[in-house]
Amino acid sequence: MADTSGNADTTGSTATGEPGKGLPGPRKSSWKYIGPGIVVAATGVGAGDLVATLIAGSNFGYTLLWAAVIGCLVKISLAEAAGRWHLSTGRTLFDGWASLGRWTSWFFVVYVVIWGFVYGAAAMSSSGLPLQALFPDVMDLEWWAVLTGLVGLVFVWFNKYEVFEKVMTVLVGVMFVVTVYLAIRVTPNLGDAFAGLLPVLPDEKDSILNTLGLIGGVGGTITLAAYGYWVNAKGWTNTGWMKVMRLDNRVAYITTGIFVISMLFVGAELLHSSNVAIASGDKGLIQLGDILEDEYGTATAKFFLIGFFATSFTSLIGVWHGVSLMFADFVERYRKDRATAAAVRADGGASPAPAPASGSGEEVASGTHEKSWPFRAYLLWLTFPPIVLLFQGEPFRLIILYGVLGAAFLPFLALTLVWLLNSSRTPAEWRNGILSNSMLTIAGLLFIVLCVKQIWDQPWSEFF
Repeated sequence: MADTSGNADTTGSTATGEPGKGLPGPRKSSWKYIGPGIVVAATGVGAGDLVATLIAGSNFGYTLLWAAVIGCLVKISLAEAAGRWHLSTGRTLFDGWASLGRWTSWFFVVYVVIWGFVYGAAAMSSSGLPLQALFPDVMDLEWWAVLTGLVGLVFVWFNKYEVFEKVMTVLVGVMFVVTVYLAIRVTPNLGDAFAGLLPVLPDEKDSILNTLGLIGGVGGTITLAAYGYWVNAKGWTNTGWMKVMRLDNRVAYITTGIFVISMLFVGAELLHSSNVAIASGDKGLIQLGDILEDEYGTATAKFFLIGFFATSFTSLIGVWHGVSLMFADFVERYRKDRATAAAVRADGGASPAPAPASGSGEEVASGTHEKSWPFRAYLLWLTFPPIVLLFQGEPFRLIILYGVLGAAFLPFLALTLVWLLNSSRTPAEWRNGILSNSMLTIAGLLFIVLCVKQIWDQPWSEFF
């Protein structure tokens, strides 16, 4: 979200530098530069988001349309803040976190290890479900899931950001066409839809928490933090690209909003009006495919399953790439910090000569992280250990930890961005203004409430 309350204008740049060259950005923002926003939108909207929105439409009709829109605005502010940190400081987000204390590194590494293990299985299973529905007699779901994980591994392993972005753009195009087609096909009641933009709570038990859950669940968790890394990987490494990044970010969440609103239309018209309930989780989309086949024929159902696959697989390869970039950045900083400490000890406590900058946007833009062993090690972690979970089920205690850490990440992201972007770590002209501070604070409070609810709802008595 653009913040006009204290940020400099970049339209006066005198050069049109090429991405990755460390030169100023273009004179003005342009649609031709759009890319990381498409990636973050595709990665952030997974099958689970579509099901949650479908269920909201099924249960409440258009009543919570306003909540879905606010969810997009909240995530715009988070992604914009992450991108602004990368461009204004020339440092990565993890480098910023590390400057706040060692506790951030411990939280991050525990989070990505446990989260990656469980998420890998969930992402592969979600990508395999529509393929099994499209080709039911070929092989079991577990093997479809393994296949999608291996394809994602090979694709990300051997391709750099440019190819990754192009493939994501094609898959987003498929998602867009399918979701908008379905929204039009169910013939939405536009009068009720516009009424749904008024902030009204459903007359149901726990309606406030359900509404907050919908707001907080629109479009991504750790992928919001990965946005700054994709901005750098695109070659945007300085403030000359700030206006481009902001346009790109708006495109990301307008696209996300279209996906979410389209599925809410489907839920409201196809499920709510017929009083049809679907299961939570990815299998709810398989049920929706069956309902679409009954209502509109086999062709529409198959078309929907193709869109379901595009939605799930973009989330898979997006996490495989983006979170691996973040993990590579973490390891690189850790190694350089240890080398610096060793040099200090070797010199008897004297300050060593300055080492090459770690945690810089230029490092990410160079593409070296994508070929590094930490990047590939995390890729392997996302792919192979989770295969065990596909065949043996997910350990109960691990799922509880996964839920708690996942719920804690967005409050961590929102509040550390407030800290970083109001401190001397950020150049004065790019610090938060009133609008950014308000949005990030609202986001932080929202996610704290959802985090507490998630922790409270866990079956702790069974955990111990």
